[in-house]
Amino acid sequence: MQPKRLFLSVCFLFSLFAGFSQETEITKWQDGKAAAISLTFDDGSPNQFSVALPLLNELKIPATFFIITGEIEGSQYHGKFIGRPVEDIIKGTADTPTNKQNFFERASAVGFLGYKGTLTYHTNAGTLFEQEKFDAAYKLIDSAYKKVRNGEFQRSGNAQDADRHLTWDAVRKYAAQGHEFASHTVTHPRLAVLTEPNMIYELEKSKEEIRNKLGEKYTFSAEGPYGTEDERAMSYAYKIYPALRNRMPEEFLGELNRASKIQPGTVDKEYVQWQRGAVTTTSLPLMKSWIDTVVAHNNNWLVLVFHGVDGKGWEALPGSLLKEYFGYIRKNDDRAWIATFGDVAKYMRERMNGDVKVKESKNKFTVELTHSLDKKMYDLPLTLKTVVPANWKKVSVKQAGKTQTVPVTTDASGNYILYQLMPNKGTAEVSAL
Repeated sequence: MQPKRLFLSVCFLFSLFAGFSQETEITKWQDGKAAAISLTFDDGSPNQFSVALPLLNELKIPATFFIITGEIEGSQYHGKFIGRPVEDIIKGTADTPTNKQNFFERASAVGFLGYKGTLTYHTNAGTLFEQEKFDAAYKLIDSAYKKVRNGEFQRSGNAQDADRHLTWDAVRKYAAQGHEFASHTVTHPRLAVLTEPNMIYELEKSKEEIRNKLGEKYTFSAEGPYGTEDERAMSYAYKIYPALRNRMPEEFLGELNRASKIQPGTVDKEYVQWQRGAVTTTSLPLMKSWIDTVVAHNNNWLVLVFHGVDGKGWEALPGSLLKEYFGYIRKNDDRAWIATFGDVAKYMRERMNGDVKVKESKNKFTVELTHSLDKKMYDLPLTLKTVVPANWKKVSVKQAGKTQTVPVTTDASGNYILYQLMPNKGTAEVSAL
């Protein structure tokens, strides 16, 4: 596929700029940066908010937190099994082995049988299933139900014991500080092994919870647990969330997941999302090299994935390491646009679906920026780069009652300005000061 042509022709109404070739483009990244970086945190473990978030705020770095909504105090929706009575499912396992036809039902129900320890079988069977070890997954589920029938599990009053350290009041406060909060489902299940009703419940009710507690703005992004790329799970999730960290089926976007060995500079796409996950054994020099790699190109989006912090959560990283790393990211902000996962996804789509019309009029010109996407959802300003006459030193940009004053910069193409415009918000007037 050929990348969309983003240099736009200009309608000349006057010849005041004789010998001057006027060009306007939407820059690949906000503010004309060379790369984009998004910091994402999964699961909502306590020290993400007590340790990492204050460090981010100190450096004015926005991040995306994928939260398990059923674990937050005050949530309406919690984990449950949707389907036949679990007693009937248990009874059926005595006569019929787990197979392709009944696996999803049994894997969905196993964590909600009323016993401690059965949820682990759901998780581990899901791992085997996504590795295409189907027979092993079936046998594991059989072993769980056999233990239930034999009374080998201890009864539990709750199907899932949640650590409710986070409140919605706290989430609202953190969101107001510029961070994105997004769905990581209701209970963090293996989506690939859920029945359709249970999968939809996990995806839709998490979204509904976030909408009710935070507003529509925060229902844009999601991450299916365990980084799943299961085709069936993705087909449901695509219909519910506009942007998934797991995968986004954009023709213009090359995606390299956390396990990929491919270097982002070798992928021939308009954009490349490169995910890197830092675990306990990941060295700081390696983590810094990820930043160095993406800023060396002009189409890379580095999506960093973090989990535990200071001993709490999966693969926890020391707060001291994060402090130094966040500082290194901030030092590279002259070349990298640091933004939430949702904002970068919006920017790419707006740009790829954008249109610019420029008209000259006496000693100024007008710019109209539009895109064909949902105007309520895609409301991020875009950066435009416009070549201006050699005698222009400072420029005024007026749009929708707001005025920007921007300096003139010079590169190999001549004098130009970088400025922000809101799509679909009317014509902007650009003139020399």
